[in-house]
Amino acid sequence: MPAVSSRGRGRRTINEINMVPFIDVMLVLLIIFMVTAPLITPGVINVPSAGQSTKAPDKRIDVQIDAEGQLSLGGEVKLEKTSEKEAIAAIKQALNENPEMPVMIAADSELRYQQVISMMKQLKEAGVQRVGLAVK
Repeated sequence: MPAVSSRGRGRRTINEINMVPFIDVMLVLLIIFMVTAPLITPGVINVPSAGQSTKAPDKRIDVQIDAEGQLSLGGEVKLEKTSEKEAIAAIKQALNENPEMPVMIAADSELRYQQVISMMKQLKEAGVQRVGLAVK
């Protein structure tokens, strides 16, 4: 039955919510979560690892990018300290002879990752079908 106040002439109901049961429920839930949280074991995250192929390809083009962003080509095509345009042109010329030739990118660990992704994109646009990343 709602609370009734007798002010003035008539009787009026008071419209308010009793917060005590709500607070009691929230405190019980807080205690339950505090007790069960340490008992829950965190899930294991499976991070992919770099696998090794059984045998590296005999004929391949190595693109080396040093910490300053300088490009060098090794393997089937040899170029020292070259620009990106010259490197892509040399790789395209080598791919005319063998379109299935893989290209391996070896970048310095201090290099920004965006430069490696940019090089991979340019190689894909040049028509390289097999691009790999060299890992230590």
